[in-house]
Amino acid sequence: MEFQTLLFQIENGIAQITINRPDKMNALNKDVIQDLSAAFDEVYQNKSIKSVILTGAGQKAFVAGADITEFINLMKMEVLN
Repeated sequence: MEFQTLLFQIENGIAQITINRPDKMNALNKDVIQDLSAAFDEVYQNKSIKSVILTGAGQKAFVAGADITEFINLMKMEVLN
């Protein structure tokens, strides 16, 4: 399975999911959340997977939190409605 914002591999019954946005300190946005949902669906459906390692790419942060640039756009849309 291919993801936009994640690296996903399975080895010896262990799935490793890496949030791959090191330029944004792996901040969560809509795309990351959708990819994580799909990745965990794969984990639940694949009986060969016995455990999961969830990590973040880069040296600075696992996940810096939410990507506020995306929320700013959502807030502008709410004001316009």
